Amino acid sequence: MAKGAEQARQPKIGVLAVTIREGSVLLARRRNEPDAGLWGYPGGHLEWGESLKAAACRELFEETGVTARANEILTQIEVIEPDADGTVAFHYLLVAILCHYETGEALAADDVLDVAWVPVKRVLDRALPTSADVDSVLRLALGDEIDMVDDVQGESAPEA
Repeated sequence: MAKGAEQARQPKIGVLAVTIREGSVLLARRRNEPDAGLWGYPGGHLEWGESLKAAACRELFEETGVTARANEILTQIEVIEPDADGTVAFHYLLVAILCHYETGEALAADDVLDVAWVPVKRVLDRALPTSADVDSVLRLALGDEIDMVDDVQGESAPEA
């Protein structure tokens, strides 16, 4: 196998910026595959020489205009999706990073369809179409605060 073909077949590492503010979580509606049209955490590819936390903050800003401080790694998610003939179409290792909101108004960049601060209760209730694991990652991010979810109201929420 040619070296270029081997490199193309390597799994890709990506980051997800999990940002919670005032009872809502920042989600982006994906423009591109995989998961085009679904809501998920802002994120993208890790660049050569970049730390996971720096990548999460960069991707968050690029996709939404929001700046944040990366706090901790929450979990990792392996995504292997076959295409119609059964060959692997996408293979990612996604690292979810809890970020602390600092500044910025959430506005969709050209690589996402929309961004919104979604009330955590709507996400946990699966009230909108999301990528796999969005709710389970949010549960990890909330930790002990998950018991207070029913008491929290969010800013805005997209229609399902």
